[in-house]
Amino acid sequence: MCGIVAYIGNRQAYPILIKGLHRLEYRGYDSAGVALIEEEDINIYKTKGKVADLEHYAESKNTQGTIGIAHTRWATHGEPNDVNAHPHYSENDSLAIIHNGIIENYALLKQALEAEGYTFKSDTDTEVLVQLIEYIKETNRCQLFEAVQSALKQVVGAYAIAVIEKGNKNEIIAARKSSPMVIGIGDDEYFIASDVTPIIEYTDKVVYLNDEEIVQIRRHEPLKIVNFQNEETKVDVQKLNMNITQLEKGGYDHFMLKEINEQPRTIVDCIRGRINQSATDVKLSGVIDHKEKFLNARRIIIIACGTSWHAGLIGKHMIEEFCQIPVCVEYASEFRYSHPVINSDDVVIAISQSGETADTLAAVELAKSKGAFIYGICNVIGSSIPRATHSGTYIHVGPEIGVASTKAFTGQVTVLCMLAMAIAKEKNSIDHQRYLSVLKSLYSLPNLLQEVLKLDSQIKNMSLIFTYAHNFLYLGRGYNYPLALEGALKLKEISYIHAEGYPAAEMKHGPIALIDNEMPTVVIATNDSVYEKTISNIQEIKARGGKVIALVTKGDQIVSSMADYSLEIPPVDECLAPVVSSIPLQLFAYYIAINKGRDVDQPRNLAKSVTVE
Repeated sequence: MCGIVAYIGNRQAYPILIKGLHRLEYRGYDSAGVALIEEEDINIYKTKGKVADLEHYAESKNTQGTIGIAHTRWATHGEPNDVNAHPHYSENDSLAIIHNGIIENYALLKQALEAEGYTFKSDTDTEVLVQLIEYIKETNRCQLFEAVQSALKQVVGAYAIAVIEKGNKNEIIAARKSSPMVIGIGDDEYFIASDVTPIIEYTDKVVYLNDEEIVQIRRHEPLKIVNFQNEETKVDVQKLNMNITQLEKGGYDHFMLKEINEQPRTIVDCIRGRINQSATDVKLSGVIDHKEKFLNARRIIIIACGTSWHAGLIGKHMIEEFCQIPVCVEYASEFRYSHPVINSDDVVIAISQSGETADTLAAVELAKSKGAFIYGICNVIGSSIPRATHSGTYIHVGPEIGVASTKAFTGQVTVLCMLAMAIAKEKNSIDHQRYLSVLKSLYSLPNLLQEVLKLDSQIKNMSLIFTYAHNFLYLGRGYNYPLALEGALKLKEISYIHAEGYPAAEMKHGPIALIDNEMPTVVIATNDSVYEKTISNIQEIKARGGKVIALVTKGDQIVSSMADYSLEIPPVDECLAPVVSSIPLQLFAYYIAINKGRDVDQPRNLAKSVTVE
């Protein structure tokens, strides 16, 4: 959550930092700030609100300097306001810090510093850390690098930090633990950021900092990275495979709409090189290289959060149907604290778009400590979860800027289907004709998604009818039940309308009491193995005066005649219907949110990359 940017080099830092903060706005935030060293002073400008508010505030200020740090804050300790915004000064204004994460023992540290005469202006845990660094530096008469190193040994929690020092125009000290940080290497200049989006405009050479590493970035000198044991670690420079056009709206009004419409292409990228052109075979190197782990798996545990968890539920259906391996799907946040029983013959699949989800990353570390084999499914190359897992598969859908996940969801489900097919083939647990049928459907997905996008204008018009509904119910069965959860989540996230997803058969065990002519129900009723059962559920809604919006297979007449409104999707294998059906639900949520005047790319209280508990 929130974002950090820093720069040291020959250019003016302020324009680079502001542009970087704009690139990171998708992560979610409530205030923004910047600190610059000019001559002997550190100038800090910060304000509640958007980066544009910060720009307006700093218009008349001195923004000179070739070294600086900047931040977008998502409030954890202390309300969103100007004082709690980052950066923070130390007691004598000699240091400035930006920080992502949470310092869990900040109260004890603050109490000890107050006993030493330190005072605090903000309610944040971050100010405690910069005061501690200053105290250690002054008490031990040491350099900034050593002071940061010593302070972090006393800290419990998660952080990505960057610190600058008054009068020192040649150095930034940065460190990370359980919060992402990447360093860009330019021509006699360095960039620091939470992810690569602020960097790719300037360089394609990056270094991903690992947990419990501290980096000394000095002008005209190579990077120096050490761990907490003060051992110097190798500087592993990697080349970025991304371009700036992927971070722009490309003529669309919002990133979310762009990303919905990108899905035919992103699924091509997802399956490229994995399914052959005749659609007769699938190969995933992560399965091939660790075949025995999957063949001997007693159980598969899928851990994820939010939309990724919904994708995991669909993956469970696929793996159990095709591979005959029992699967459980766990919220990563609950898994960590549920005293899970994990064995060495378990395979744990961790799903995360960003690869930085704090709860999922912590669950990965827990499962690894118990001896399980960990397989990651992520989008962001070089992120923490891929580096923490034994193997895995990237979904390759490109940067997802809109907070509400769209193309990452369909990419995750597509990869899970390919994974299930690859394992099933190795286990000989799937009929060959069924194997070929699913692969053919996988290969045809881009064309099917292109076809379903033609529903855009119909959905846009239909959304006008339901914009002012206060509640929605989403129903599905089998493979479509997780999609009902996902459709409800999309509506909640960006329109702020209350919505619930349910297995359709469970409606009569409580939620049916809510049905009336003011509560619309979205029913995913494609032609599948539970189609007849879903018809019965629709009849129960209509008998109670409920309004029904149905997703049906093209050519359907039974459900279409019963529903008040229907949207037709092209026929596809049952296991992949959620991929095709997800697009109408994404568009429906999008247009309702637009009608209500919501900020669809940056909905309130949400962050793209949830890097704190």
